[in-house]
Amino acid sequence: MLREVMLKTSTTQSGLSRLSGVRQPSISGFLSGKVDLSDDQLDRLLSCMGFRLEVVRRPVVPQLTRSERRSWQLHRRLSTLLNHLSFEGWRPTLERNPDRLSDRVTGQPHERNVDRWRQLIERGDLPGLHRVLTGLDRDSIEMREVSPMGGLLTREQRDEVMAVAG
Repeated sequence: MLREVMLKTSTTQSGLSRLSGVRQPSISGFLSGKVDLSDDQLDRLLSCMGFRLEVVRRPVVPQLTRSERRSWQLHRRLSTLLNHLSFEGWRPTLERNPDRLSDRVTGQPHERNVDRWRQLIERGDLPGLHRVLTGLDRDSIEMREVSPMGGLLTREQRDEVMAVAG
């Protein structure tokens, strides 16, 4: 979008830098995608060229594989059960499972994600656990690929979720 408006207004990177006070290498990074550009930053840069950013919010159904959707549904069920009391009951299993996973997991991002699970569990970070259990972003999906949550749902709870998941 930034590139499109720059082309439309014949604004160069150095020209936009002078107008906005943003360093030219940063603008280059935004254009190449190497540097993330927030909505506020983009709106500021666009306003220098006579445009405004309009953000339209709408729900979007993410494209998940069958396996990713089933995993999300199982972890979502766990999230409904997760609270301080259940966490303390689950803690022994949650502390054991990352060690078991580490023996079977190789490569990145899996090894790093097992360590991240371990940290969430050690800190008792329930909001962080809820985010990973229910998140539909790529990071949460990859975290669930090496989930230490195995064995926490009863057979009935798991069957119930799988019947809905299809």
